[in-house]
Amino acid sequence: MKSQITILGSGTCVPSLVRNPCSFLMKTGGENLLFDCGPGTMRRLLEVGVSIFDISYLFLSHFHPDHSGELASFLFALKYPAPSSQKRPLTLVAGQGFRSFFERLKTVYGNWIALPPGMFTVVELDTQHADHHAFSSFTVSSMPVAHRPESLAYRVGNADGKILVYSGDSDVCDNLTAIAADADLMICESAFPDDQKVDGHLTPALAGKIARDAGVKRLVLTHFYPACENADIENQCRSIYNGPIVLAQDLMTLTL
Repeated sequence: MKSQITILGSGTCVPSLVRNPCSFLMKTGGENLLFDCGPGTMRRLLEVGVSIFDISYLFLSHFHPDHSGELASFLFALKYPAPSSQKRPLTLVAGQGFRSFFERLKTVYGNWIALPPGMFTVVELDTQHADHHAFSSFTVSSMPVAHRPESLAYRVGNADGKILVYSGDSDVCDNLTAIAADADLMICESAFPDDQKVDGHLTPALAGKIARDAGVKRLVLTHFYPACENADIENQCRSIYNGPIVLAQDLMTLTL
């Protein structure tokens, strides 16, 4: 059975009426996987007919607010109106340091974001080396990338052997090319046009080079800052990468 990917947010922390912060939903093997949880994620889930109670796994690429800012609200909403509303346990996967990050979050919100025993599991992944975990209907590998100390790129394999790669936020680095090797679909940040490169982020041509060097079969560019709206992002990427290019839009759906 094919996996379905829905772009929940193709933007950034800059407020926009059309682009939420970067996030997407992956439906695979009967599970709902949520990647990043910035402001507006829960509303976007509702717009595509998915309840927060249907999410089995939440993967954070890093802890910046545009990628994790709705986490506290997400956990709070799972508890109310009653803890029994939660249909399935939630597994949260993130880089090393998340447990400490979460404990500090609880100093602010306390038990409001503490789920019942057995309903919340944290998996911390190695942020110095490659890591790999096998879940019930999919596998996940991760590698550290050049953005924050906890930043990870994810490689997800479904039951059909198809591979999805998510860059998270990253500058150019060998690990991002390595984890994207021969991916069927890569969702890659492309935050600024080629002539406005910012440290810690990619441009369309740089994302295209990574995809070309890795042999990526289909490339989705996302995480657009406002400067991208007036630039020919696709053409800048096309100067390097010859495969299919998709410019992410909120609520767009793709199959894998």
